[in-house]
Amino acid sequence: MFAPFGGSQWHSGLLGMLKVGFNGWFLERPETGTGQYSRKILDALATRAEVKVLGGRQLPAGKALLNIYKVWFENVLFPLFCLREHVDVAFVPYMGPPLFSPKPLVVTVHDLIPFLFPEYAYSPLVKLYNFLVKAAIPKACLILADSAHTRKDVIGFFKVSPEKVRVVYPGIGEEFKPVKDEARLRAVRKRYGLSGRFFLYLGGFDRRKNIGLLLDAYQILRNRLGNQAPVLVVAGKVPTRESPALLNPLKMVRERGLEDGVKFTGWVADEDKPSLYSMAEAFLFPSLYEGFGFPPLEAMACGCPVLASRSSSLPEVLGEAALLLDPNRPEDWAEGMEGVIKELDLAQSLREKGVERAKIFTWKSAARNVLSILEEAAGRGSP
Repeated sequence: MFAPFGGSQWHSGLLGMLKVGFNGWFLERPETGTGQYSRKILDALATRAEVKVLGGRQLPAGKALLNIYKVWFENVLFPLFCLREHVDVAFVPYMGPPLFSPKPLVVTVHDLIPFLFPEYAYSPLVKLYNFLVKAAIPKACLILADSAHTRKDVIGFFKVSPEKVRVVYPGIGEEFKPVKDEARLRAVRKRYGLSGRFFLYLGGFDRRKNIGLLLDAYQILRNRLGNQAPVLVVAGKVPTRESPALLNPLKMVRERGLEDGVKFTGWVADEDKPSLYSMAEAFLFPSLYEGFGFPPLEAMACGCPVLASRSSSLPEVLGEAALLLDPNRPEDWAEGMEGVIKELDLAQSLREKGVERAKIFTWKSAARNVLSILEEAAGRGSP
């Protein structure tokens, strides 16, 4: 049914380098943020260390069985794998460390969403998994956090020593840059049925993403500007059903009578995102909580003005290169949206600042920092 050590392989730099055991559970899930982080960090680390990857390819069918296997993979197979391969340090690039590790353990915590938002832990299996994670995190030798905000959350929630938690900012891909090829831009417009000016939202439909605020703000803007308001393009695969954690944006648009002003694109291919960012009048990101915040940073890198929430890690990551707004005041967002389409100097300033700000966040820099921390953990020995 599945291979206990399926998908394991070396990603090697020069011999004699640090030997890293890498939990590759999310490598086969590139559609997730954790999957993208795992792949980018692995690729960058592989030029600087000897990396042995354990990844499950043939997985059991059924959600319950898959969850049970994931716990087995993290708590039994991965520690045994690290022992068998004689690695110097074990690295879990997401919040799923084993309770006991035979090697010094480093784990990345991207955010504390499963613990801070009860709607994400509504099943007994998820609650049990969170219990295991809460017990395992403090046992790690060192903990990586995607932002200073997440670091503060980790220290407070898991009651660990501040010295143990290090901030390592993720990077964004080099593909995120302004697209000026008119043929490419026209092709993307045609692919997603876009015409004219538009605002862009891309970031999922979790409750914490606060899309209701965005729709309320757009409704205010439409009342002010009528048909002169750019279309609001909502990108991404829309949930087929609601849940404690997910909203139905189609229903929310109908309730506000915005059907003629909001365009749903459905799933967007990664290669098309830079073009969408480049064409948008502004990228809108009203999220209430982010451990880091990839989409607004990607938009900045493509020269798109960004309006984002003044909450969680976003002010830290985006700095003064975005227009930061109260996530509870739709009228402020409507004013900001009107500002970027009417005040050319404001829009141009945001574009220029955004491109420069995004240059700070590279995967090469992230990998260097991760490697330094892995070397430190290996030198310390098991916790």
